[in-house]
Amino acid sequence: MTSKTEIHKKNLEKIFYPESVAIIGANKVRGTVPYDIIANILKADFNGIVFPVSPREKFIAGIKSYQYVVDIEDPVDLAILVFPSSVCHMALEQCGQKGIKSAIIISAGFKEVGGEGIEREKQIKAIADKYDMSFIGPNCLGVINTDPSSRINASFARKMPEEGSIGFLSQSGALCTAVLDYAQAKHIGFSKFISFGNKADISEIDLLYYLKDDPKTKVILMYLEEVSDGIALMKAAQDVISKSGKPILVLKSGRTSEGASAAASHTGSLAGSDEICDAAFKQAGIIRCSNIEEMFNIAIAFAYQPPPKTNSIAIITNAGGPGVLTTDAAIHDGLKLAVFSDETTAILKKNLPKTANIKNPVDVIGDARADRYNIALTSAFNDPAVDAVFVILTPQSMTDIDLIAREVAKVSSHYKKPVYASFMGEADVKEGIDVLQRNKIPHYSLPESMSKAVATVYKFNQEKHDIVKKERIFNDLKPEIAKAILNNAIAENVGYLTEETALKVLEAYGLPVLESYLANTSAEAAQYAEKIGFPAVMKVMSEDIIHKFDVGGVVLNIQDTEDAKTAYETILKNVQVKQPDAKVKGVLVTKMVSSGQEVILGLKRDPSFNSVIMFGLGGIFVEIFKDVSFRIAPVDEISAKAMINEIKSSAILRGARGKAVSDIQSIVESIMRLSKLATDCPQIKELDINPLIVLEEGKGCYIADAKIMLSINSK
Repeated sequence: MTSKTEIHKKNLEKIFYPESVAIIGANKVRGTVPYDIIANILKADFNGIVFPVSPREKFIAGIKSYQYVVDIEDPVDLAILVFPSSVCHMALEQCGQKGIKSAIIISAGFKEVGGEGIEREKQIKAIADKYDMSFIGPNCLGVINTDPSSRINASFARKMPEEGSIGFLSQSGALCTAVLDYAQAKHIGFSKFISFGNKADISEIDLLYYLKDDPKTKVILMYLEEVSDGIALMKAAQDVISKSGKPILVLKSGRTSEGASAAASHTGSLAGSDEICDAAFKQAGIIRCSNIEEMFNIAIAFAYQPPPKTNSIAIITNAGGPGVLTTDAAIHDGLKLAVFSDETTAILKKNLPKTANIKNPVDVIGDARADRYNIALTSAFNDPAVDAVFVILTPQSMTDIDLIAREVAKVSSHYKKPVYASFMGEADVKEGIDVLQRNKIPHYSLPESMSKAVATVYKFNQEKHDIVKKERIFNDLKPEIAKAILNNAIAENVGYLTEETALKVLEAYGLPVLESYLANTSAEAAQYAEKIGFPAVMKVMSEDIIHKFDVGGVVLNIQDTEDAKTAYETILKNVQVKQPDAKVKGVLVTKMVSSGQEVILGLKRDPSFNSVIMFGLGGIFVEIFKDVSFRIAPVDEISAKAMINEIKSSAILRGARGKAVSDIQSIVESIMRLSKLATDCPQIKELDINPLIVLEEGKGCYIADAKIMLSINSK
């Protein structure tokens, strides 16, 4: 049986490269969506046949019109539906009867309006599935392919964009029109431009796979309002990047956390949807952008120039201040200034004024014309220590801006090293910028934006081969024990495991659990404390008590048997006073780890990305400082180490200010074991290990407290 993915892949080719198109619901009324789509297809010089379909018109735009799509005598590759949503299902049914396999449903009035719209969307999806048909939409702007072999503008956008190598996907049609206008002003071209709307059938996942194999696309940009299947998105991104090397840049709305429900665990309260998206994108190799300008700043650096082989750059400027600012930005972003060879230095010294700075950054002085820029550019490109060149210009009264722009384009065309420019200003430099953009020299209004874009390109190309990672296999796991404990608790309708039970689950996955015993009398408590060794810790065990410290249910630093008996009695009295209805199962006695660094590990279930693993600074301050990092399970060793390095307090673990170096490798292993537990046991809704006490390097780590909340409806 052919899979839906295979059907989409085959049918998408006819969406972008149809030989015949039927516009179903066409009319003669200028300024309406149906008419504008026909006009756009004709104006773009589409290399195929156009069939208007309209119940009332015999001719539209000088082309014969058909009452129904089934009346068309010739085969039809692509149907574009612009009928009202209430009758779209009938038009799509006829498309299926006609044998059309690909469609774009422009019409709105589906899931986005709720109520009957949701049912209408289910109806058209069912029809498409019945006929092995694929469609983009509904509620979308349409699709554009600038490839000269097709040149189809199947959208109601105002203009056909320039041909280029950037593929753009958007969930929002309104944003598409703004992006097209923005890109046109900067001469940014596209290979494919797709508004996928409600993604009732073809999703961003299908489109990512299509663009992966599209020879016209070098860079993929995407705007998302929601991530409905985060795991599939991550998998698709990893496949695209690892197999094609194409970067994926994403602009996702919904960064704020208003309306988020409170979570019971530290992990649940700290892992907001946006933080999870950030972590997932990073893990998948996706470059997340903050706004449209940043997205295109990075995109043109990828699309127009070869990637720099190293992070060693040369800066050429006609003003000292911008040169210093660019240097600061470059160093901050992880680039470095190339050290020129003696030969390069000699050439610059001989050919530039005495007042010029011949070291990097090169200052050709404010009165520089195109000839000085030529000397500096040529010298920089020829220097083996330079792998990328930044060109900065500020407009002086004597600056021949257009000629300098042409010189940058001419000189750089002879080299395989990338060049980037920042002509600072607005009105005076406008024509020079236009020259650069037409010659595909990435231009940036500010040098800081240029630096960030180039650093992003360099980092991506360094890391893209490591996107797909291998999960470590542990041979000492006992998943059957953990699953039995969890399923038994769920069968008894238990929402929270006692710490004693939680530790048994963690122990089954090889996490570092201390020896412990459950005491039911003060004598037992003293006996167990003596067996374990002093100092000891005691904690109340009750499925009704989530936060043990809050009810006085924990006693630390127990030094002898008398202390142990007293601690036991104290705990029971405190609980009786503060939470008298709690059913107490006993008091857990365990060894107290008196030294070490406290960190936190956690697990949360996310509706889109499923198993989210957290790491951060532990103890009571975790929600104050929020110094945490996230990854999506499964987490491999490289990702686990990255999680540790990302937090601001990681220097403490590495032995800052004379402190002993912590056993970081034991944390890495604990993260990977927790990740495996997360993927194996969907019964766990939230989990906290807080704190995990990390000893000195080589001495391991130990769980001092653990909390597990269950999903009652899962087994």
